[in-house]
Amino acid sequence: MLKIGIIGTGGIAATHIDGYLRFPQECEIVALCDVAPGRAAALLAEPSLTSARAYERIEDMLAAEDLDLVSIATPPSTHAELTIAALRAGVDVLVEKPMAPSLEECDAMIAAAAENGRILSVVAQNRFRDDMATLKTVLDSGLIGPVSHAQVSSAWWRGTAYYDLWWRGTWESEGGGCTLNHAIHHLDLTLWMLGAPRAVTSVLTNAAHENSEVEDLSVAVLQYDRALAEVTSSVVHHGEEQAIVVQGRHARVSQPWKVVADTAGPNGFPLPGGDPGRAAEIEALAAAHSPLEHEGHPGQIGDVLGAVRERRRPVVDGADGRRAIELVTAIYVAGIERRTVDLPLPADDPYYRAGTLVARAPHFFEKTAAVADLPGAITVGSSAVDD
Repeated sequence: MLKIGIIGTGGIAATHIDGYLRFPQECEIVALCDVAPGRAAALLAEPSLTSARAYERIEDMLAAEDLDLVSIATPPSTHAELTIAALRAGVDVLVEKPMAPSLEECDAMIAAAAENGRILSVVAQNRFRDDMATLKTVLDSGLIGPVSHAQVSSAWWRGTAYYDLWWRGTWESEGGGCTLNHAIHHLDLTLWMLGAPRAVTSVLTNAAHENSEVEDLSVAVLQYDRALAEVTSSVVHHGEEQAIVVQGRHARVSQPWKVVADTAGPNGFPLPGGDPGRAAEIEALAAAHSPLEHEGHPGQIGDVLGAVRERRRPVVDGADGRRAIELVTAIYVAGIERRTVDLPLPADDPYYRAGTLVARAPHFFEKTAAVADLPGAITVGSSAVDD
């Protein structure tokens, strides 16, 4: 029975707790830790957590408990320090997205895992979804032909009060805005499905949140060898209509699910009816997808538990988390410096280091509130990717 600790008991911690509780024969949550006095202890009233113990310092928890795995569900600026502390204590780590605000911190986390022989996984729960797994299978099949264009819409909506929470809305504590903290899901999926681009350009703005320093909208263009991908990152889109649309030479596929396969007449214009045979082949491949036993966070947690038991690489490791941060960093550099950014980013790039973004990023507005907590439950997007 693997012993689990949860570090950070805010809103997203409930999702981790629920995920671990799906595997009662494999693991047990034995410790909760939160720096806010009494916050972790308050959760001990939950029937499923009555045997756990509460801590306010990670050092105390790591010293007192014989843990196998911890989930880190704290603000992004704390991820590197907490992850490295756990890894050095001989504990495997599942850390929430985003992995860390800088590549320098990501590399320190990866190095700590390697030096201590531990497993490091970064939350990318949308790889563990039937709809996204289906899209990935179709793209990998080659049925749509070489990719020419992708449209990725990470469309969220958040009211102004969202940024009143103490750690949100500043480059220093949140690490960035919607590009880092919301679109990280879609950017990870883009990397997973299409691979890494060779160059990035972007624009950033704050269109609707005057109480936040950070961007609430960005539009990036990712350049591949011959293809282009557009990524919109937003918390200003009413309805949160999210989508991934991929155009290939022979067909288009997307989530929400749609297949179109055009063919050309002698004059190059599309013929009525297109290519029904290819469309049917794509539909058949999608229909053959076997549903995952667990989706989302539970799916990834199940994989990480298996990796801890078997001492194998998890499906999503530290290198995967780093790649997503590298792409976010490139989007920020391109938007702030108003230039095209080539990938990969070298270690001597100023934006590789922690602190450069804080020093150079524009303050679209100044943060005007910093409350300890916000009332109400966390809601997630209705159609594509959870926050």
